[in-house]
Amino acid sequence: MALIPTLAAIFIACTFMGSHNSVTAQLAFGFYSSTCPKAEQIVSSVVQQSVQANSRMAAILLRLHFHDCFVQGCDGSILIEGDKAEKHAFGHQGVQGFDVIETAKAQLESECRGVVSCADIVAMAARDAVALDLILPDDAEWRTGLSGSDGRRDGLTSTTSSADDMPEVTESIEQLKNKFIQKGLSVKDFVLLNAAHTIGTTACFFMTNRLYNFPDGTSDPTINPAFLPELEATCPKDGDVNVRLAADRESELKFDDSILRNIRNGFAVLESDAKLYTDAETISVVDSYVSPLNFLTGPNFGADFAESMVNMGMIDVKTGSQGQIRRVCSAFN
Repeated sequence: MALIPTLAAIFIACTFMGSHNSVTAQLAFGFYSSTCPKAEQIVSSVVQQSVQANSRMAAILLRLHFHDCFVQGCDGSILIEGDKAEKHAFGHQGVQGFDVIETAKAQLESECRGVVSCADIVAMAARDAVALDLILPDDAEWRTGLSGSDGRRDGLTSTTSSADDMPEVTESIEQLKNKFIQKGLSVKDFVLLNAAHTIGTTACFFMTNRLYNFPDGTSDPTINPAFLPELEATCPKDGDVNVRLAADRESELKFDDSILRNIRNGFAVLESDAKLYTDAETISVVDSYVSPLNFLTGPNFGADFAESMVNMGMIDVKTGSQGQIRRVCSAFN
């Protein structure tokens, strides 16, 4: 096993004909190599500095990419500022990292004006943040190639209502699975992308129903009895809902498969994560990574997570006249 390759090695030559939905696109190796040769270096440097300054930033940038892609596709629409803009939707509450993207964009505009889209910056930033910690086999690389002859373009619309159908922690496992399937993702992608909760934190706001207002008036029965007092102590009834706790117990800062082990053993923090072990399809995926014989016969978590990120990064990609290259990420041109 080896640490994921450095930025220059992360892009590999590959072609993807047809995106998950309506856009036909091709992944391009080293897309900006001639038009903005320092693009990847600039984004990588900004991300590294940000992660060094804030240990939570890797999780923040990963979440930003997810929330961008799940609404109108990976088009940077979540970055637009305005009272009725998408970023202020209820489903996006707590999403951060916008300043990191703007910092990278400003440096890129100084280096090569009007070349690198904000949508591509979001995708690269998420990749680079996780690349600082994700362990992969020697022959595996993160294949988040840029799409089409024009790269990802920035979307032309951004409204709060467009984010009305974001996945929510209280939804049923079938509702959650279907939301991912509707985006062209598989059940395996669904499990692995949820496993991104292996880094970062959540707020007690998302724990109240699970701990005190479950349908039978008590706590979620899927919580391991040994774990319940710990959660209640961190998030007491009528306590401060803004208190944060690790989404992956005892492994908040390490990108690994411990989140899946916690889910299997009843130590999931989020209700939506716990539900991954209540459905035959998702249980099968979880077990494939955490079975005792996984190291001999099972799939590789890091490599498969990277592949699922590739799939997510192709949701409704916009190219050519379908979008623009914004001058600043927070406003349309």
